[in-house]
Amino acid sequence: MTARLRDHRVGAVVVCCAALLAACSGDQQELAQWMDQQRKEVKPNVQPISPPKKFDPQPYTAGEVVEPFSTQKLAVAIKQESRQPNSLLQSEINRRPEPLEAYPLDSVTMVGSVTRGKQPFVLLKVDKLLYQVKLGDYIGQNYGKIIKITETDMSLREIVQDASGEWIERTSSIQLQENAR
Repeated sequence: MTARLRDHRVGAVVVCCAALLAACSGDQQELAQWMDQQRKEVKPNVQPISPPKKFDPQPYTAGEVVEPFSTQKLAVAIKQESRQPNSLLQSEINRRPEPLEAYPLDSVTMVGSVTRGKQPFVLLKVDKLLYQVKLGDYIGQNYGKIIKITETDMSLREIVQDASGEWIERTSSIQLQENAR
């Protein structure tokens, strides 16, 4: 008997689904009519695309001008500088560079200081090598000359170019780094 009841329930569900589908088919026709009516009433408002602007080719004239980054221009500037060097730079150009002038100051670390007799020395670490320098020695890439040494730092006089291209002096310092290894 249970199987019979189940068959009746399945049959009832099938009949209900068929009735629902029949009811929906009328809505489809009504929906299609509404869509047709909307298409007829609504007019799209599309702005036309403006025509392209006429291209006027311009001749390339920068080829005749000296390139700002050319080696030729740099060579001319160096020759002019060597003929009329600034008094600050004159003595620096003519001397032999010292080994620590090959390194930028930010790669140099002060790891200690010692005094022998009355002469103070600074211990500098560069690329895992230890160097001992004194007053008057040069370090850094800007003609840095050591002008003062204390137990905790050292001061340098550097010669650099300002924004207008003039050579000026500036003071820099390197401080003792206690945990430098």
